[in-house]
Amino acid sequence: MAAPATSPPAPSNLRRIVAASLVGTTIEWYDFFLYGSAAALVFNKLFFPESDPLVGTLLSFLTYAVGFAARPLGALVFGHYGDRLGRKKLLVLSLLMMGGATFAIGLLPTHATVGAAAPVLLTVLRLVQGFALGGEWGGAVLLVSEHGDAERRGFWASWPQTGAPAGQLLATGVLSALTALMSESAFGAWGWRIPFLLSGVLVIIGLWIRLSVDESPVFKAAMAQAEERRSAAGTAEKMPLVAVLRHHWRDVLIAMGARMAENISYYVITAFVLVYATTAADLSKQTALNAVLIASAVHFAVIPMWGALSDRVGRKPVYLVGAVGVGLWTFPFFALIDTRNFGSLLLAVTVGLFFHGAMYAPQAAFFSEMFATRMRYSGASIGAQFSSVAAGAPAPLIATALLADFDSSVPISLYVIAAALITVLAIGCAKETRHRDLTDIESASAAPDASGALPADARTV
Repeated sequence: MAAPATSPPAPSNLRRIVAASLVGTTIEWYDFFLYGSAAALVFNKLFFPESDPLVGTLLSFLTYAVGFAARPLGALVFGHYGDRLGRKKLLVLSLLMMGGATFAIGLLPTHATVGAAAPVLLTVLRLVQGFALGGEWGGAVLLVSEHGDAERRGFWASWPQTGAPAGQLLATGVLSALTALMSESAFGAWGWRIPFLLSGVLVIIGLWIRLSVDESPVFKAAMAQAEERRSAAGTAEKMPLVAVLRHHWRDVLIAMGARMAENISYYVITAFVLVYATTAADLSKQTALNAVLIASAVHFAVIPMWGALSDRVGRKPVYLVGAVGVGLWTFPFFALIDTRNFGSLLLAVTVGLFFHGAMYAPQAAFFSEMFATRMRYSGASIGAQFSSVAAGAPAPLIATALLADFDSSVPISLYVIAAALITVLAIGCAKETRHRDLTDIESASAAPDASGALPADARTV
């Protein structure tokens, strides 16, 4: 039984799909990273004012980590319905949820107004953010991966990945501009609310663009084929989650391991650096924000380059360069910041994000190519988001605690190196995927069974 034919979209249509994914992910990451920057700079005083400054920062980062805890649940729910209903519908929902929660944070009363209720409300909205982001990533990268062709999938699928530095760039840029234009007292009193409220405008723009794209043709073909199988066999498909855990558990573990160095290094480089630079290195908030701002622009530029390189040499070699690079760079990273010089700080963050991009760029295509279409949203999302609980969620928290306990960057460097070793091991166990054609995965010679899995002799993963 052959799958319905699919053909590559016209270049103009593909660019529109990439733009829709990029704009959506940029807005979602803007919302998510805005919280991280605010947690490092002002939330400790606004929502935990009775604590010691460093303890207040720890508590602030704890609410930051809560958002990561909700991401696996978002991955499960969005993955399940994304594999059943389509990528586009779930992407619209995730954007609405993220934008609404971020806008509401901008309206929150602080501890001075409502006491202990303030951090509770903040935590609830952070949970909504994390739940939405847990479903966003998989859908956005799959929409592009399943529209494009195998030869340039790494390049095109890397563009939604640039939404992370673009969102970081936007969030840090807005905060940097506000801290430069406003007094510290005015920013702490009401200025911090502006970037959160701005999310409402961004969501409207994102929805207008995202609603204009078509559903993935690969998913449509897989849905039609699944319906034929159900009619012929008279049995319903198993849940995508069950099929993933039964047939793709090894790929899920590889994806989780691959995320360790990528996730931990990113939040140390972009979130914890604001704490380290302003406390241990005694640099100003503005200086630290400017360094992250400029480095994020470089990060945005190099991600498509790394993605294109992964189309030429493979996903694994590029990913390994990034994992080894961040591991080797971690000691120079902190040594440069300790010089208390802006140029050195900028170099530290820029090189760190350069190596991070080598992992982040091929990740979208790499994870997409691991799973069959009818379980791809679930598989890619579960692998990516479950690891965030152990990686990105506690990274700023662990780094801050290590700094408080040891008053040294050495334990933090060893922490990043350990993550890099886990990722190198995971990538070493993975199969190269760059030649896989997503439209052929479920062809007549490799039709999946009722569970949605491919036969053992034809499975491409």
